[in-house]
Amino acid sequence: MLNRLFALGLLGSTLIFTGCESIPTSSSHLEASNLMQLQNRTWFITHVGNSEAKIMPNMPSLQFDAATKRVTGSDGCNRLMGSYEAGRDTLVLSQMASTKMACFNGHPASQTFKDALPKVANYQVFGKTLKLLDRHGNSLIQMQSNVLVQ
Repeated sequence: MLNRLFALGLLGSTLIFTGCESIPTSSSHLEASNLMQLQNRTWFITHVGNSEAKIMPNMPSLQFDAATKRVTGSDGCNRLMGSYEAGRDTLVLSQMASTKMACFNGHPASQTFKDALPKVANYQVFGKTLKLLDRHGNSLIQMQSNVLVQ
């Protein structure tokens, strides 16, 4: 009788402790997956709005550092830097600054690229493609990682 009572008590405790274990939701898994794909890569511009960006040696680019929550990159001539906050599909770039060098062979899309960055509110990442979107879901900038620059 005492053994049965002990076994039932042990089984009940096990069920209680296992029931309290937190199980990650699919939403938090999706957020972690999106952030992993976004961060710690170099993204090179392919489109600004609906227009394809011309491939040149100095392509506008961005890097999102997961450890420091800093964004760095280039507009094709000047260096860009700032901070960012990202969620599952939200992205806010803040405190953006850039150098002011005189560029003779800058990228044709550099000003449009810089003008679009403050409007970014969301992002979509699919493998090697990153889309930066405004708050209405319109594509502002499309980028790719590991683009071969000719």
